[in-house]
Amino acid sequence: MRFWRDLRPAALAMAPLVAASLTLALGILLLASGASPSVPDRFIRLYEITPPLLIEVSHFLSSVAGLLLVMLAFGLRSKLDAAWAATMATLAIAAPLSLLKGYVWEEAVLLLVMLMAMAPFREAFPRKAALTRMEVTPGWLASALAAVVGAGLLGLWSFEHADYGDQSWWRVMIDADAARAARAWAGAAIGLLVFGVWRLIATAAAPPIVGEDDPDFARIRHILAHAEAAEPGANLALLGDKRFLFSFSGESFLMFGVRGRSWVALGAPVGRQDERLDLLWRFRELADAHAARPGVYGVGVDELPDLVELGFSIQKVGENATVPLDSFRLDGTRRGNLRRAWKKIGSSGGSFEVIAAGEAQPLMSELQAISESWLGHHAGGEKGFSLGGFTPRYVAEFPIAIVRQDDRVVAFATLWTTSARLSFSMDLMRYSDDAPKNVMDFLFVELIGWGQEQGYQAFEFGLAPLSGLDDRPLAPMMSRVGNLLFERGEEIYNFQGVHRYKDKYDPTWQPRYIAAPKSWHIPLLLAEVGLMSSGGMAGLTKRPKKDERPNRSTSGLHPEQIDQVNDQNK
Repeated sequence: MRFWRDLRPAALAMAPLVAASLTLALGILLLASGASPSVPDRFIRLYEITPPLLIEVSHFLSSVAGLLLVMLAFGLRSKLDAAWAATMATLAIAAPLSLLKGYVWEEAVLLLVMLMAMAPFREAFPRKAALTRMEVTPGWLASALAAVVGAGLLGLWSFEHADYGDQSWWRVMIDADAARAARAWAGAAIGLLVFGVWRLIATAAAPPIVGEDDPDFARIRHILAHAEAAEPGANLALLGDKRFLFSFSGESFLMFGVRGRSWVALGAPVGRQDERLDLLWRFRELADAHAARPGVYGVGVDELPDLVELGFSIQKVGENATVPLDSFRLDGTRRGNLRRAWKKIGSSGGSFEVIAAGEAQPLMSELQAISESWLGHHAGGEKGFSLGGFTPRYVAEFPIAIVRQDDRVVAFATLWTTSARLSFSMDLMRYSDDAPKNVMDFLFVELIGWGQEQGYQAFEFGLAPLSGLDDRPLAPMMSRVGNLLFERGEEIYNFQGVHRYKDKYDPTWQPRYIAAPKSWHIPLLLAEVGLMSSGGMAGLTKRPKKDERPNRSTSGLHPEQIDQVNDQNK
């Protein structure tokens, strides 16, 4: 018993794949048996004691059971509890049918052995989902069709080479045994055709993009407001450019973007903790049903076990800077420059204020003018997908932190808050051409103080791309290439400058990952994330206006977009 207790976890992990493979093999065996001649001696003995109609029905239903096992193998691979129950029932029915159709006791033994072998592994199939919701790919349907066609060809070959004297095979088709086999095979083929057509109709289409006029938008707001655990970036769900999968309870969602064959989920599912794994499985299955390439971008360490459960490959893409608010202080020599910049703006008339969500409408035109001026000096224009963009409707969704100088708004930042107050972050950060130098440092310090007053535990500065990747001889190739870009790629992006700028706030660096079914998918998905965030190739190639502003700090750029920050450390 102790040996079994030690072995059981490994056996449970292997059970879905092994059960799916063996079930598929048994299904093909039943199809091939139904399309092949009966053993004459056995059949004669059976015919003497069994009504002919029962033999005919058993032969037909045995082939249908074979087709069911072929179909259920896909559900077993996906760990569906309904597939396990249906397979057990099908095996229990198919075993006596094998005896009644021609006393094929070898088949009956195999089916019963499989039934008994699967019985102890009920908990290896934990996913609660109806078989009608099982996503079936066109490739899988083609494989099932190949199995049915192969069984039919085997039957033709078997009857052509059976001991029927000089009769040709098409003459033998009028024989009762041949006709019985033909009916069984035709029934399986028709059943597969009906199933395939039904799946083509029933397979869910890719969810549409949910915009502000969609009724689901209110549903998304409700989930964000009551989520058990959600990172600040979950607020990108309100940008209006995402597609959504909702849990069956309606209390969780997963957001993703589609570009070509790539489906990229942004962050972990939002809502209830116990629904996360099921949403990830449904996302993968839906993408698979559409022959798409799924991926999950920007997840933290807590989500890795679920992604491993999905069989995904994982690659680190950078580190997220998080400042614990209970330990942040401005005193000390390390914070001297930051403290002086904050005091200087405050003493020169700078003021800070946070406007509640939905109450910034009187300032919206002024904020938009600042945003447009700021965008004119930076490449790429407005962003999307993994970064917010300025639209009045989107900006009005969030609290807005503003800095005034002489009663004029000179800088602002929209705030991503969370219902559990575990952390908050900034989304858009923009400042005017005449804003004082180091205005964003002033804004950040004031925001940290505001977060402490509001009871938040941490302030997130966002991702430092490619930070923390190892360049060891045995490290993954992508990590080594990423480290090389981090060290030598300043012409492409100021990777080290972004990291240095955030590091002066003494954050905790938390790794962020991308995951995909195959490791070679990851570079493709990263490229798609970049294109979706930048608005395609047109956004990537858009150049800024010539910067004629006086020399000033560039710390007002979004943490993902800082061009030069070295002057901050002088």
